[in-house]
Amino acid sequence: MTTPVTSREGALAQQVVAQVARRVVGQEAMVERLMVSLLTGGHVLLEGVPGLAKTLAVRTLAETVDATFRRIQFTPDLLPADILGTQVYDQATGRFEVKAGPIFANILLADEINRAPAKVQSALLEAMQEKQVTIGGTTFPLEEPFLVLATQNPIEQEGTYPLPEAQVDRFMLKLRVQYPTRDEEREIMRRMAGGEAIAVEAVATPAAIMAARDQVRDLYLDQRVADYIVDLVLATRDPKAAGIASLAPLIEYGASPRATIALAQASRALAFLRGRTFVSPDDVKAIAPDVLRHRVLLTFEAEAEAVSSDEVVARLLAAVPAP
Repeated sequence: MTTPVTSREGALAQQVVAQVARRVVGQEAMVERLMVSLLTGGHVLLEGVPGLAKTLAVRTLAETVDATFRRIQFTPDLLPADILGTQVYDQATGRFEVKAGPIFANILLADEINRAPAKVQSALLEAMQEKQVTIGGTTFPLEEPFLVLATQNPIEQEGTYPLPEAQVDRFMLKLRVQYPTRDEEREIMRRMAGGEAIAVEAVATPAAIMAARDQVRDLYLDQRVADYIVDLVLATRDPKAAGIASLAPLIEYGASPRATIALAQASRALAFLRGRTFVSPDDVKAIAPDVLRHRVLLTFEAEAEAVSSDEVVARLLAAVPAP
């Protein structure tokens, strides 16, 4: 039996989703996953062709939680200082002063993150993992909530740089943003073709989001569901031991323990958003593809057979028994 979440924080999360839906038509899965990110502090990599409301959804989310928002357009000539900030000499005082970069925000949109070289991309590593930035030997903590929401175009690969594996692993979720349906496309045209701005209300605050995170953290996770999460991640590393020998030639490297942590956190947040006080195996199954698709590295044999990581994860979910 489903036990509803009746807390103020649970209602607030639903209000945020409703406000985002005023501007973003459809894309419920993307908006839900962005809320999972907000409720866990995990970063998100959004992959999809231009024009699917990725930037609009992120900007609207920031407005509805009254958070500071910065957008960085990644380009080949971008420098780490353009993201983090730098030291500037003040002639009046005769000292170097720190000029903070756009990373000092609650929600940072890294648009087309794969357009910048690895040196620039790696500038985000410390911020994403430790929630702090080091400039000129001095470390500055980032204000919570802090999220990096990055986008990349899966089609045009000319002039792009693959993200380092260490950085990809720091994204809690990787989302594949799909085209809208016919009815959704018609509604998009109705709302947007007139050119009038659609107002949204700031229904939450950063403090309220942090309070909601405490509730998500305490959501009940049964030991059998926890074991199921562990079994799924271990199956990516050793498919033979999990009884899925056919996947062994397709997986080069499986998911790290960071995936286990992320899957537990994301499952809790998803259960919270869906109005329950406990995590079910269905929550794990629903969010597992987004947690695992970028953490399962495939072999050349898989690429030769045109097998995607999504297909591998789907076969894992079908084979590993749920409680």
